[in-house]
Amino acid sequence: MKKILSTAILLVAALSPFCSTFAQTETGSQGPRSADKPASESPNNSSNKESAKAIDKDAPARDAADDAGKGSAPAGANTATDSKEASLTGTYKVGVGDVLDIRLLNSTTGRSTLFTVMDGGLIEFPLVGGSMSVAGLTTDEIQARLTAELKRRAVQEDAQITVGVRQYASHTVTVTGLVGIQGTKIMRREAVPLYVILAEAQPRLDAGRVTIMRADSPTLTIDLSEPSSLNVIIRPGDVINLTGRPQDFYYIAGRVNYPGQKVFQTGITLLQAILAAGGLTRQQENIVELSREGAGGRLTTTRYNLKQIKLGKAQDPRLQPGDRIEVVR
Repeated sequence: MKKILSTAILLVAALSPFCSTFAQTETGSQGPRSADKPASESPNNSSNKESAKAIDKDAPARDAADDAGKGSAPAGANTATDSKEASLTGTYKVGVGDVLDIRLLNSTTGRSTLFTVMDGGLIEFPLVGGSMSVAGLTTDEIQARLTAELKRRAVQEDAQITVGVRQYASHTVTVTGLVGIQGTKIMRREAVPLYVILAEAQPRLDAGRVTIMRADSPTLTIDLSEPSSLNVIIRPGDVINLTGRPQDFYYIAGRVNYPGQKVFQTGITLLQAILAAGGLTRQQENIVELSREGAGGRLTTTRYNLKQIKLGKAQDPRLQPGDRIEVVR
């Protein structure tokens, strides 16, 4: 028995170097494979890479938004101003001279429901103990204040009050000049577009320009031929004056029958201007120079071929007031 055990121990001792070598060989064989082929990513690593990609995708948009924000600050300020003015066209704040219609719906009294806003912006409303300031408030704000005051005085717990404007008088503008109906115009909003005032004033056909004068603001002059001009916001206290459009001219010289200063008409083209000057002195003349005043008062000259314009191969340019035309050859 002892002999068998001794033999087994010697056998294990003899095989141990081979087992160690096999284990090292298996470990070493995994190294090259992992170098040649990347090991599979763990779920955490994959998630991190996806997050990194998402951040990279969002970064340009975020940077662009930051840049846009920096560059558009003034535009944002203008937008805010325009939005504020637009909101005023749907608001009316009560002022001195307005007549309010205030009704207590669940009351059986026969008192008058009309209350005039007096100097100081006050109305006399007996149920609240006398005078109450309402100037500068909307009808909704007056209604809320009256309801709260009646409740505070225990006059009526479930008071149902409606407030409206029966007669407008506090917001006015003055219209003068080339209109059919001059004078004071009453506004029913804190601000209205110009076309609302003009619809009542009825401009004459020869009216071409509008001058708007406002306290503590520079005078604004606009041309009625511009589509956007009728949307200019008018505020209470403005003075609006309509005048004729100043006569404009263009100038034509060179080889035409009647050169000189010509009255400018909106929409006139180069070819029409030459025809209005009696046409060319010789039909073979085709080259025309059009000079126009640019920035800083400097002239910019462009050459046109009349033959190409007549054949429809070149555009017939529209003129502007002050243009200089010369038929050179």
